Amino acid sequence: MQLIMTRSEQNPGLPRVHAFNTFFYSTLRDQGYARVKRWTRRTKLFEKDLVIVPVHLGVHWCCAVVDFRAKTIVYYDALLGDNHECLRLLMAYLSEESEDKLGKAFDKDGWTMRCDKQIPQQLNGYDCGVFAITFAEYLSRDAPFSFSQANCPSLRRRVTYEIATGSLISVN
Repeated sequence: MQLIMTRSEQNPGLPRVHAFNTFFYSTLRDQGYARVKRWTRRTKLFEKDLVIVPVHLGVHWCCAVVDFRAKTIVYYDALLGDNHECLRLLMAYLSEESEDKLGKAFDKDGWTMRCDKQIPQQLNGYDCGVFAITFAEYLSRDAPFSFSQANCPSLRRRVTYEIATGSLISVN
């Protein structure tokens, strides 16, 4: 996720992205806003285009994205599951974050939330992490999803390479 944010900062043609770490969602869900409110003290969250939230559900990884441009919060689960709790929790987070950081109520007018079902689907029990990372990577550059379960071995190698080298491979 850090590599996605770095690429966003270095490429003005890409969406401005903030990506939370893998502990954010579970900490927010289990311990509340007070435990995560300092996580953005150096980030102007409401000036970003996208906020990427990795979602770990114990044995399954998903991804949620707040898109300030489209006023949407979208949940991406490669097993096509629903998680309305996640959507509600992120909307509540935005409300509390606005009060805390901006000193004003978050304007929810026009915002929508959904669990996207028109996405590449996971066909096994172990590639959820690859799907979640790949969803985040594509979304961070406003690219349409153009991968499938069949691409997972090469996507896994790619992610391993990118982490090892500390740099995302350029995509046209």
